[in-house]
Amino acid sequence: MELKNEFRVSVPIEQAWATLTDVEYIAPCMPGAKLTEIDGEEFKGQVKVKVGPITAQYNGVVKFTEKDESQHRVVLDASGRDTRGAGNAAAEVTAEMTPDGDGTHIVITTELKVTGKVAQFGRGVMADVSEKLIGQFVESLEQKLLESAATTARADENSEVLVGEENDSKAHTSSEDDSGPRKVDMPEPEPVDLLDTAGAPLLKRFGPFAIVALLLILLRRRKR
Repeated sequence: MELKNEFRVSVPIEQAWATLTDVEYIAPCMPGAKLTEIDGEEFKGQVKVKVGPITAQYNGVVKFTEKDESQHRVVLDASGRDTRGAGNAAAEVTAEMTPDGDGTHIVITTELKVTGKVAQFGRGVMADVSEKLIGQFVESLEQKLLESAATTARADENSEVLVGEENDSKAHTSSEDDSGPRKVDMPEPEPVDLLDTAGAPLLKRFGPFAIVALLLILLRRRKR
């Protein structure tokens, strides 16, 4: 299935490109996500989701397959698997950036393939959920960009390079060796609450029984 999301960030396109292609920088802005390892253009991480008291974890890998700075276009290949083996997902994600006044307009197109229980909810619900998660990501990213801009402004005023603060804007790493895989030490994220995120779309499309059905599916999986 194809999902399409559009949003705007309040920074020039050059800064937007540098920011959105820096996975280590933007990873903390992604709901429920944690970056664990970097190996060149390959990034490993985890995503946590929960429904009520039940929490599931997905391990995944993201790779850059295209990075065209002249066209401000980037393509990523992503795959993930439920740690309990209940399903997996694969996606090709294309992000295209265009100037928008003093900001940047970004279009993200996702070709998504999913298996397992989550596939039962179809494109409509997934589109609604992805739009809400993108909104949370953009809100967090905008805040991070504002904080970075304030740090840069203070550095300019003081005529000092705040190397420590710049380094702190990224996740701390456990190794300085760039010749191989590098472990990333990020704080544990709060799981994405699917009842909170998907509740409104499910109620709108299927009524209150949809949430009950989702809970029963996950409870049955846990018992197995």
